[in-house]
Amino acid sequence: MYTDLLVALALSLAITLILETGFFLLTGKRNKKDLLLVILVNTHTNPLVVLLHWLASRHTNWNMVIVTIALEAYAVLAEAFLYKRYAQSIKRPLIFSFAANAFSYLIGVLVQSF
Repeated sequence: MYTDLLVALALSLAITLILETGFFLLTGKRNKKDLLLVILVNTHTNPLVVLLHWLASRHTNWNMVIVTIALEAYAVLAEAFLYKRYAQSIKRPLIFSFAANAFSYLIGVLVQSF
């Protein structure tokens, strides 16, 4: 049971880092400190979101759509806050965070469907 969690945490983080780093580069950003910030921010938010989603899905009867929306909203807001505070080239941190997370989430959904 816990092995599944560890695999999910590691796989989700790896995929998220690849996708959101790719998103950063696709938006034309090249600032190395901001690239490192994207990696660090996602290393903070992704494991927490995945863990809380896993716990909620196994130990509650909550509506998982609502749980997912709440957790993704947390990730977007937390990342936007950190981008606003520390980024040098991310001029609209909330929009960047929302777009990066939407990109990552939607690609993840597509990958899981195969």
